[in-house]
Amino acid sequence: MSHIPKLLVTGLGNVSYPGARNSVGHLLIDELASRTGISLSHGKRGFAGEGIVTLGQTPIDLTLYKCKFGQLKRVGRPLTAECRERGIRPDMLVVMSDSIYDNPCQLRHCFGGSAYGHDGVKSVIRALGTSDFYRLRLGVGRGVHPSMVLYKFLLYEHISGQLPPEERQFWNGDGGGLVCNAIEKIARAVIYKIEEGVIEEKYARDAIEIEMMAQEEDILPQEVKD
Repeated sequence: MSHIPKLLVTGLGNVSYPGARNSVGHLLIDELASRTGISLSHGKRGFAGEGIVTLGQTPIDLTLYKCKFGQLKRVGRPLTAECRERGIRPDMLVVMSDSIYDNPCQLRHCFGGSAYGHDGVKSVIRALGTSDFYRLRLGVGRGVHPSMVLYKFLLYEHISGQLPPEERQFWNGDGGGLVCNAIEKIARAVIYKIEEGVIEEKYARDAIEIEMMAQEEDILPQEVKD
């Protein structure tokens, strides 16, 4: 392959609830860092590290990032700033998030589409101005049936509850391997787009618009400015 694809992989989570189901994205970033040897450093927007790694048979210029702010609905702006700073376009972004619509220990990946009600993914779409990025949905189940009394309360209790030991073991083991395989597939798709000239044509104008937005307003939340 003539191109080394560049990807930024981020895991959504809530730093106020470490080890919770809705922080499984953070768990996977730590697992990927361990597997690839990428060291995560603390910065103004969170924890990030970069390196040339090989997943399967595919070399990748890989950045790992996790936001340090607690509210999922605010992760979009810091992530957008991180992408802009590192030259990452939307189609080079992979967002890992918990999914109540998938069974525990189940992985789904897709490109674009709905946020499926996830506040963090909604925030990313809103900040980027597009839904055209890759998603890895990490199944945590919902724990309760939608018809149950106090469904929303019980659902919140479920996703903010601690990830069971067997699920943590899965994502630190076989599940982590599945995530690596999925990232390799995404990297190969990016290589294909580069070689076919799709990326430059589709995203050149988007990159200019994002840069203009960044110049017009400070895209970091107040917590970052402080």
